[in-house]
Order: sequence, then C-alpha cells, then structure tokens
Amino acid sequence: MPSLDFEAEKATFREYYNDNAQRLDQAKEAFLTLLGSLLAHAELDVAAATGRIKDREESIKKFMRKYQGDLEESGTPYEIKDHITDLIGLRLVCLYEDEIDPIGQLIREHLDVIDVTDKTAEIEGTENAFGYKGLHLDLRLDGVRAAMPDYALFAPYSFELQIRTVVQDSWSTLDHKIKYKKSIPAALKRRINTLAALFELADREFRQVREETELQIVKAEAEPDAEAEAQEIAQGGEAPGPAVDADIGRGQYAPLDAFRLLRIARHFFPGVEFEAKKVDGFTADIVERDPGISRGKFNFYLRSTIGLVRQYKAWFLDSGRGEKFNAFTEIRHALYAANPAAFAGMLTNVARETFDDWRADNANQQA
Repeated sequence: MPSLDFEAEKATFREYYNDNAQRLDQAKEAFLTLLGSLLAHAELDVAAATGRIKDREESIKKFMRKYQGDLEESGTPYEIKDHITDLIGLRLVCLYEDEIDPIGQLIREHLDVIDVTDKTAEIEGTENAFGYKGLHLDLRLDGVRAAMPDYALFAPYSFELQIRTVVQDSWSTLDHKIKYKKSIPAALKRRINTLAALFELADREFRQVREETELQIVKAEAEPDAEAEAQEIAQGGEAPGPAVDADIGRGQYAPLDAFRLLRIARHFFPGVEFEAKKVDGFTADIVERDPGISRGKFNFYLRSTIGLVRQYKAWFLDSGRGEKFNAFTEIRHALYAANPAAFAGMLTNVARETFDDWRADNANQQA
C-alpha cells in the first residue's frame, strides 16, 4: 500500500527489486529482441542496441531527488517503484540525427507510450544552451503483445527507451563526467557550452557529409559517359600516359574518384553490390599507383582487357585453383593486363605468375 513513510517505502522497494531482479533482466532481453525485430522488419539500421537494469540504490536516490519532496509536501502517498520509469533502460544508437524521428515513430506504432521527453526540441528551443540531445520514450507493451505467451510475464514492466546518435551518445557519456556545471564561474560555463556546441556541430556535419556523398554519386551517374573519353583516347592512337595525364590537369578529362569508379564498375558488373568502404579504398589504391588516371583512362583499361580476364576467370575456376574471383579481382587483373608497369602490385606474386603463364599458353594455342 502506498504511504508517506519513506523508510517503509524504501524497504518495500528494496524487497520488490530483489524479488524481481532476474525477471527484470529477462524482460530487458525480451524488449531488446522485440525492438530488433521491429527495426529489421522496417529496414531501419542502428549502430548499437543496449540495455541495463538501473541500480537499486541509484533508483532510490533518483526518487529522492526528483519526486519525494513534492509528493510529501502535497501529502500524496507513494510507492517508489511507480516513479522509477527507467528501472529497465534500453538505448538505440543511430548514426544520423534524421534517423531518430523515423525510429521513434516506428516504436510509437507498436508499443504503448506512457510519456515522451524530446531533449532535442528542448535544447533547440533555447538560444544559448547546448547539451545532450535525443528522444526518450517511457513505454510498455501494448495489449496484443501483453497477452502473448512470450511476453505475458513481462507485461507488468514499463521501460525507458533512449534514441540518440553516436555523437549524442558520446557527449552524454562525457557530460556525466563533468561534475560541476551549474554553480560555476561564467567563463567555465561558456567553455562547457562551447564543447557541447562542437558536438552538436559534429552531428550536423556528419549528416551533411552523408548527403553530399549521396549527391556526388548522383552527379557521377549524370555525367557524360566515360566511354566517350575512352574511345577518344583509343582513337588518338596513344596508350594512356603522360599526354592523357596532362589533359586531366587541363580539365579535359575527369579525374578518377570513388564515385566515378563506382559508376563505371556498375556498367561492367551489373547486379553486383559494391560496398562503399571497399570502393573507396580500392580507388585510392588505383590512384596512388597511377596518379594521372582519369575516368576515361580507367574505362579504357577495363574495356581493353575485361574480355581476356573473364576468359582467365572461367579457366581459373574450372581448374579448381580457387573458389572465388569477385569483381574487384577481375578489375585488378584487367588493370594489370592493361598497364603492368603501374599495376603489377595489385596482384600477389602467385596470382600474377599464374595469370602470366595462362596468357602465354593462351597466346601459343592461338598461334
């Protein structure tokens, strides 16, 4: 029964906590599994999903700090457990700010919302304050799930869900380590606000880098076909080299970058999913070996040798020398075949020797 006897309520809460500790942990895992299923079904990705059970004594301290005074002053009987909404605490960490609202909306559609705290709106609604941003939802199972056998045992438990970005999560961790933030000299408070603002700026810049990356991919797709440049190089009767490199410097040919390589690679390998991180590092390796390479020059190399490489690939797989020969491997061989001096290092010694031997045998057979 609720009362105004704090000592009695502390004892009751400690007994409740001890009796339910194992079930609370099971509920935490069940709720995390549920969130993971909802996110996967909606094709929403998060960088991390974690959970914890709030420490028993820390829960009592929170009640004392936030609720006890007002409740006792108003003469309202209480039970401590009813006011600790984050006894089970879950956290979803996403990469970008604009992913928070879609995740929050998804959760609202599938769980009962007890309360919402939009810390981003609170911070952005002020002119001179910075700090922890994110979305907090106090939740419980909806009626349908609460009646399911898999969830029935956990229906009595509510939980708090925090949705924040990686940057916001990092700031929150650091912010909790700053012991003095309120009753401090103005100069120190300004420094803390400046630090918080830098984190906020980082969040914004990460999102804008993502958007600019997407824009550059679209621009690369809209550029004139690199095939025209490749044909011009070929018709000029010159092997791609210093003359072509000089034309890149004069702006005649577009230099190769990850976005242009991706467009050309998709042309030669339709249906292949190219992982962005691999494309980025692969392009950097190519440009390092041939600093003057343009998109037309790269296209010329592939167009000139990809047919030969695919014949070699078929022989290589049929001969049982290996089980894999992916698109990147094909491109490495094509670049080496087109310009051995520049791209020999893109193949291992064994791979290069095997390819060279096959080409020699192939040439002898055709002769």
